[in-house]
Amino acid sequence: MKKYSKRYKESQKQREQDKIYQLREAIGILKKFAPPKFNGSVDLHFGLNVDTKKSDQMVRGTVVLPHGTGKKIRVAVFCKGEHERQARESKADYVGGIELIEKVGAGFLDFDCVIATPEMMKDLSRLGKVLGPRGLMPSPKTGTVTNDISKAIDDVRKGKVEFRVDKQGGIHLSVGKVSFSEDQLNDNASRVIEAINESRPASVKGKFVKSLSLAASMNPGLKIAC
Repeated sequence: MKKYSKRYKESQKQREQDKIYQLREAIGILKKFAPPKFNGSVDLHFGLNVDTKKSDQMVRGTVVLPHGTGKKIRVAVFCKGEHERQARESKADYVGGIELIEKVGAGFLDFDCVIATPEMMKDLSRLGKVLGPRGLMPSPKTGTVTNDISKAIDDVRKGKVEFRVDKQGGIHLSVGKVSFSEDQLNDNASRVIEAINESRPASVKGKFVKSLSLAASMNPGLKIAC
């Protein structure tokens, strides 16, 4: 049997386990939970009615959080020549071509987002097994394969995040930090929910979002109406 901390048990008392809450109400309850000793994240967990074995039901996209993510995003940019200058001027954390690819291939993964120019994708493809499972492989669909490096970095800094359904049909996405206000969390979460619903594949029949919950780091989750 899993053992919970005293703090976690106190938080459990403030929610009704089987109740389905409206988003705003759930956020209000979550903000009353005793937080851990760090500024934890607040996450939305979606269960989607999709068949991930079908290519036309692979849900993927991006969304810009109105109030950002609350954390510093470390950006790695794979590019050459003039684009390297743009990337450095835009304060990308790591910039390079083949040498950066080799560094990542050797185990370096100290970044949260990858941006690449189209000309680098052939060489970058060798990192598919490294970046792919971590959701870091850049794609034209998410704006992370582009020649407009400055704009791509700026979008990420402003709170642009990527979402992608996993093999179990789930999407798990942070909508901010526990320190955010209720209004900030509501704005961010509402935008994410809207973006996920907008990404519904045309081939999906019936209800798209089967389940939705909101949870903060090291605290119980709350079921959300969907």
